[in-house]
Amino acid sequence: MSRWCQAIREEAETHSVQQEEEARGLREQLEMRRAETVAARGVAEQALRERDQTRAQLQTHVSDLEATCEEIFHGSLDRLLAELRALEPPWDGMGLRLHARHREQLWKLGLNPLDL
Repeated sequence: MSRWCQAIREEAETHSVQQEEEARGLREQLEMRRAETVAARGVAEQALRERDQTRAQLQTHVSDLEATCEEIFHGSLDRLLAELRALEPPWDGMGLRLHARHREQLWKLGLNPLDL
């Protein structure tokens, strides 16, 4: 019986040592995974900061472009309106002369321009 107890005790000790080694290995793996997680989290946070910074820069650039385009657009419209105002008096006179001439021709043909 003593041998049997001794064999069981040795087997239990061997099993205990194996479990301790396995537990130690698992703890080491856990620590490595935690370190990897911290490193990955740091990389992800850095990437997010860079993305936010890039987004802010792009938004500023877009706003600047919008302002520039608006200035160009308004400047172009102002120049076009100035040119149209400069051309307006000759065209007005020409239009009135054409209108009067057509009205006279209609009267000569016996038609009332107001009826048309």
